[in-house]
Amino acid sequence: MKILERPIMPDGFECASVNCGLKDEGKDLSVIVTKEKANAAGVFTKNLFPGVPVVLGRKIIEKGELRAIVANSKISNVGTGDLGIENAKRTAKAVALEFDIPVEDVIMSSTGVIAMQLKIDLIENGIKGLSEVMSKNPVVAAEGIMTTDTYPKAISIKVNDAVITIIGKGSGMIEPDMATMLVYILTDAKIDKADLSKMLKDAVKDSFNMLSVDTDTSTSDTCLILANGLSGDIDKNTFFDALKFACIKMTEMLARDGEGASKLLTAEVNGAKNESEARILSKSLINSPLIKTMAYGADPNIGRILMALGKCNECHIIPEKMEAVINGTIVYQDSNKADFDEDNLRKSISGNKVSITINLNVGSGSAKAYGCDLTQGYVEENAAYYSS
Repeated sequence: MKILERPIMPDGFECASVNCGLKDEGKDLSVIVTKEKANAAGVFTKNLFPGVPVVLGRKIIEKGELRAIVANSKISNVGTGDLGIENAKRTAKAVALEFDIPVEDVIMSSTGVIAMQLKIDLIENGIKGLSEVMSKNPVVAAEGIMTTDTYPKAISIKVNDAVITIIGKGSGMIEPDMATMLVYILTDAKIDKADLSKMLKDAVKDSFNMLSVDTDTSTSDTCLILANGLSGDIDKNTFFDALKFACIKMTEMLARDGEGASKLLTAEVNGAKNESEARILSKSLINSPLIKTMAYGADPNIGRILMALGKCNECHIIPEKMEAVINGTIVYQDSNKADFDEDNLRKSISGNKVSITINLNVGSGSAKAYGCDLTQGYVEENAAYYSS
């Protein structure tokens, strides 16, 4: 399996984006529409201060059908009370009128600054005329949902006659407990509602839910999948394998573009007592500020690894059995630092990827987590986010 060189829209899907005035420059409003009603499923943040689009989206997705997604950046519509609810509903109504579709088939997303009201007049005006400028390029939709992202993210994969395309955004406030920031998965494969929902949750489990930039779970996290069936039936196992593959690739893109990040950081734990403990341990490595700064500084500091694993005192670890590997080089085994060429390893982790692999040798559980290094850029970005 491989990602297509250029992302494409699955059959029947189109999108558009525009600057409606929420941002001083750059696109800030996107619409994705399918010409045929799509079976749909979604997962949302578990943050206890969910945004209005999340609250409404949980209800909208219950029927398992959608025709359109509308998303704005700059303002997240979180902590906005009854007026925020009214503004979200007005956004959906504007899309329904523009594209002549039922309002109940439109789902909303917002991302950006918390506790600010949407400038709904700007959004309604921005939606007018979008039906005349629809595009088959998914990057167009990705452009309208960017906040601190450094580039728009969209990928596609072919699965027999079907296409799976993922459009995503996310840079900071990322450790999902559902899926990820804003991610929209589009396909023309024919998948029934129950299968689609199960596949999404299972794919999210080992991809977006294993992603962390800064341990902070956003109030707006949303992941949706729409399948309009225009390419016909497909083997469910084949489709699911492709979906998982594509979700992991998007996860890596989101991790690599974390706020201020200079490299992708991954942590794989094998031989844990069970999968649950492997997930805890791999996330502990990814989330440790000391591991993240170790990656940034290209410093193969074994003590950081021992610390991040050892603090998970609810997990089953036998130190004498543990082996640690960084970028393919064994750095710790038999309770001692291994004999390795430190200069060569420093050169290796000075690149754009740092991979930590832990072999615990106490069971059969395994998990892999995705993140990034911690740089001065993260501090600078978030110190000024409200005005960005």
